[in-house]
Amino acid sequence: MTFDDIIQFRRSNRKFKADEPVPSEIVEKALEHASLAPNSSNMQLWEFHWVRDEDKKKKLVHACLNQSAARTAQELVVIVTRRDKWRHRVQWHKNLILKDAERVGRDARSIKLRLTYYTKLMPFSYMNDGLGILGLYRRLLSFAIGLFRPIYRAEGHAQQRITVHKSAALAAENFMLSMASEEFHTCPMEGFDGVRVKRILGLPRRAEINMVIGCGKGQDDGFWGPRRRLPKDEVIKVH
Repeated sequence: MTFDDIIQFRRSNRKFKADEPVPSEIVEKALEHASLAPNSSNMQLWEFHWVRDEDKKKKLVHACLNQSAARTAQELVVIVTRRDKWRHRVQWHKNLILKDAERVGRDARSIKLRLTYYTKLMPFSYMNDGLGILGLYRRLLSFAIGLFRPIYRAEGHAQQRITVHKSAALAAENFMLSMASEEFHTCPMEGFDGVRVKRILGLPRRAEINMVIGCGKGQDDGFWGPRRRLPKDEVIKVH
């Protein structure tokens, strides 16, 4: 399939054929493709939960309001944001940078820049105190510096959530396009009980569900009518 073929094939199908399973290697490859998605500062604050246990799968379908896209899915994948793991990701980057330093030297400019980025800028961007004081400080500092030059407007909890959900959504799209390239349909779902989904997956309080994706060989009647999009001139703006 050409890329255009894949884009045209990928549509949200809400009914999947019961007699056509998805080979596990196709899902595995699609999950690997998801992990290669672009993401903010390469922090990779995401997890991809492939629910295969039948008991958990039944509970997940129920948590997805028993909608057909979940009920008939051959496979279910949950995209999760893990903003709470930012310290682990910073340490992971630091370890890799220090290994690179053994090869090129600790004083190499690239090493210094990367260490500063991940040991100073990332903690500054993701650290919270529970009272919102750090978020207010980041906003005031960004505002003051922004009076004189362009700057990334670091804020607080809400902005951090937006950032990690954007990255997770990019990974989800990679996953769905990969499935489409193998001629399997997907349906991303927002209709679910997030509290119950987290409980089923054993996730901590600060993890958040980005979306649940049903996968399988779609039925012809699984589409809600023809694909319709707004006129291009209404959404594509050239400056």
